[in-house]
Amino acid sequence: MKIALVQDWFVVNGGAEKVVREIVQLYPDIAIFSLVDFLNEEDRKYILNGKQATTSFIQKLPFAKKHYRNYLPLFPTAIESMDLSEFDLIISSSSAVAKGIKKNPGQIHICYCHSPVRYAWDLEEEYLSQLSWIKRQLSKPVLKYIRKWDLSTTKRVDFFIANSRNIGERISRIYGRPSKVVYPPVDIKSFYPVEKKEDYYFTTLRIVPYKKLDLIIETFNQFPDKKLIVCGDGPSLNKIKALAKQNIQFAGFVNRETLIKYMQKAKAFILAAEEDFGITSIEAQSCCTPVIAYKKRGVFRDCDRRENGIVF
Repeated sequence: MKIALVQDWFVVNGGAEKVVREIVQLYPDIAIFSLVDFLNEEDRKYILNGKQATTSFIQKLPFAKKHYRNYLPLFPTAIESMDLSEFDLIISSSSAVAKGIKKNPGQIHICYCHSPVRYAWDLEEEYLSQLSWIKRQLSKPVLKYIRKWDLSTTKRVDFFIANSRNIGERISRIYGRPSKVVYPPVDIKSFYPVEKKEDYYFTTLRIVPYKKLDLIIETFNQFPDKKLIVCGDGPSLNKIKALAKQNIQFAGFVNRETLIKYMQKAKAFILAAEEDFGITSIEAQSCCTPVIAYKKRGVFRDCDRRENGIVF
């Protein structure tokens, strides 16, 4: 059986990429496809076992490495242009458009859904609120188009897997489809406790609007005696940095070993977003680092039975 994996994009090592890593470990000969692939060599070895994804035409567009999201109107065309006709099984890892890959009769498509397109559905208003008036007006018809296209492609998926009960509810509400919950992998062996905590709070995330890092920054600005360390990168980084006071340190995108050390020694891990599942909250608890999180959706609905450290 020939198997193909389709991921929205490969840029950093996040939650979706951890799922992809497990799929690649299960199927070493799997062929990999994505809109773009800009992984560094360390992440490529960890996530894709050194493999290179077959990419869409967006890979070669100007400034795609840092601003691939600006090509959102082209995403549906780009994903549909990829030819997977030679494969028997297609597995998509999708939080945007990967689930819209075209298939032929006789092919099976299983979608591991991290979320229906967030900024086109549940988080549209939040996404638009971050834009200037002109960009909002330009974005509204684009998001309407993305929603219409997104709904039209659900029939291309034979089976949906949700990464949490929270996402299972979204799939049912938006797509009208059932799903099976299979929680994402968490490497609890690598995230282990250390004897001594240090005097700082910690968060690691993709610096995009829906993660609500601005709320965390505004909160710590009110407590100059509390140190916060932020790991991660993203299109909102410079804007967020401009808000921060001296007690907030930006470490950028760090390697895995450094990330684990930050997590182990922190007084608490901070999450302000409405998470789909929240892998990092489980990693923190594996380090016996308490979690301060938003009491809603993923972290609350799917992690509420784990009582070793979540604080709401």
